Amino acid sequence: MSDDVVTPEDVRHVAGLARVDLEDDEVERFTEQFADILAYFETLDAVPEVDSEAELTNVMRPDEVRASLETAEALQNAPDHEDDYFKGPNVS
Repeated sequence: MSDDVVTPEDVRHVAGLARVDLEDDEVERFTEQFADILAYFETLDAVPEVDSEAELTNVMRPDEVRASLETAEALQNAPDHEDDYFKGPNVS
């Protein structure tokens, strides 16, 4: 378990932030579980850091200028359009 003890008040505070009602037995169980979780994070602190940085490779294709559809051609299969724009359902 962690040197920093997790108190039942800490658990109740987190439960309040999450808007979760906990019974007393749940608070006791979660207090132990939170302390165990914090102990696992302390274990991760012992993992050595890696000095080298990974090489990044651009996997995207380069941008190319290409001819696009004319407005009328793009709108010809649209179920609904208004002026030169696609028209969709109202969202409210």
